[in-house]
Amino acid sequence: MARDKNTSGPTIEPRCLTQQQAPAYCGLTASGFAAWCRQGIVPGPIPGTTRWDRHALDAALDKASGLREAPAEPEEIDAWILAPS
Repeated sequence: MARDKNTSGPTIEPRCLTQQQAPAYCGLTASGFAAWCRQGIVPGPIPGTTRWDRHALDAALDKASGLREAPAEPEEIDAWILAPS
């Protein structure tokens, strides 16, 4: 955890990212992030919300970069997507 220079305690990095934070987290513009969502490179927001799960983004980027393989069977994919990282 990073320390905030202005306080004595650690800063909290949220797991759920806003519509502005998610593209920045991935190093993308808003339009680039939207394109990656449409292409299935990164997941969309958590169902029923406008927040992105940082762990889901990490897992998707790991998969896209070849650091992690996704399961091949549909039920395994569902479990992989829903599993905590």
